[in-house]
Amino acid sequence: MGGFRHAVVDTAAQRARLEAALVAIGLVLTPAQVDTLQAYLTLLGKWNSVYNLTAIRHPDEMLTHHLFDSLAAVPALAEAARVSSVSAAARGRALDVGSGGGMPGLPLAIACPDVSVRMVDIVQKKTAFLTQCRAQLGLDNASAHWGPVEKIEDADGYAVITSRAFAELTDFVTLSGHLLAPGGRLIAMKGVYPQAELDRMEAAGLMAAWHVESVPRLTVPELDAERHLVVLSRRVDIQAHV
Repeated sequence: MGGFRHAVVDTAAQRARLEAALVAIGLVLTPAQVDTLQAYLTLLGKWNSVYNLTAIRHPDEMLTHHLFDSLAAVPALAEAARVSSVSAAARGRALDVGSGGGMPGLPLAIACPDVSVRMVDIVQKKTAFLTQCRAQLGLDNASAHWGPVEKIEDADGYAVITSRAFAELTDFVTLSGHLLAPGGRLIAMKGVYPQAELDRMEAAGLMAAWHVESVPRLTVPELDAERHLVVLSRRVDIQAHV
């Protein structure tokens, strides 16, 4: 327990891997943004040794399984956040449901300063960590909310709502769908193609209100595992644009 809390991290080697991963993903960041991503990973490691934010503890695994995994979704999340089909009030706003240690919310906020990212979690120690990250990393475009997402009220709504390892698609849609702005997208991060979850969504009658736009496969640098996004939109939005 805690065997990795004093692990020696080769920051130069990690930075080289991070820069190579960003190229592979297609994200162009400034050296200062790369610095901030590394600082976030350091904070996650320090807090994790005390507060158990994530089961992954080795710095190398945190780099691939958390940071690279989240960064691979950033291009799709950023595009959805900036889409012109939502209102001006909702454009540029993203909600990360069940953010935990800040994934993918913090990598999104670091990579896209023009996107306002709100991270929600029901575990107070996790939102305390997210608030500390906001302050220590100077992320004015990030914020944390402690409490259940289904009780949040927001008149403006969000252009994109995302989740990573939060819940089944049925729960994700049911609990957070009310916060999606007209014309917005729900984007769930999943592992293998989630056919069973899609079937359960249909069995629950949710496909009458929600449309599965696509389920693209993601390639995560250095990670030999399947990753998919599930991109959903409201059917009423589709009808409104016909």
